[in-house]
Amino acid sequence: MVLASALVVLLAVAGVASSRWVLRRYDALGRRRPFPTITVAVALGLAVACAVPLWLHDRLEHRLSAVAGGLVGAPVTVHCQTPSETFVHAGGELGYVRWDATGVPEHSTVLAYDACRDLRRWLGSDKRRASLDEVVAVHVLTHESMHMAGLLDESRAECAAVQRDARTAMALGATRDEAVALARQYWTQAYPRMPDGYRSGCGAGGEHDEHLPLAPWDVGGGP
Repeated sequence: MVLASALVVLLAVAGVASSRWVLRRYDALGRRRPFPTITVAVALGLAVACAVPLWLHDRLEHRLSAVAGGLVGAPVTVHCQTPSETFVHAGGELGYVRWDATGVPEHSTVLAYDACRDLRRWLGSDKRRASLDEVVAVHVLTHESMHMAGLLDESRAECAAVQRDARTAMALGATRDEAVALARQYWTQAYPRMPDGYRSGCGAGGEHDEHLPLAPWDVGGGP
């Protein structure tokens, strides 16, 4: 990560400047050298500027991992792409989970930079007027959690996620009404636009209906 590398370099600069002063506090004539205040202050100031977004990124990942782990029923890891990672990511998906040769999923997922950005925006909002991008971002976390739970088929994972979106939203701090509204918004506005492979057997009485509380079709009708 670029910021992490910059942080290390800046701390090293501050450390080297301070160490050199400690080792050479006096010049050849015995005069005390001034402490390199400006150099150290600038380096440390820039280091803090790098450290804050790193800390916020780590905090977001830990929060998302905890929520996803609750959905999966086991400890999992959620990694949010950094801006630099988007340049080497060729896929257009908002999240993915890797599977091994026997069809067992890893308990880790990668969420695209855009998805994590929209999740962060939603988390920082009043959660009453979520944009569709923010709604989709919350759903992506739920959907990838279903893959980590072992659902390989996209239509099953999608329908399982649709029925748990309200639960995810509440785990992320939304009230019940806000969570239900978010789940309904995804069900009525985003789900109908998904490819056919994502939309089979879902809905009241459908093949993948788990009859869970807060399923969007039980709190407002179909898409």
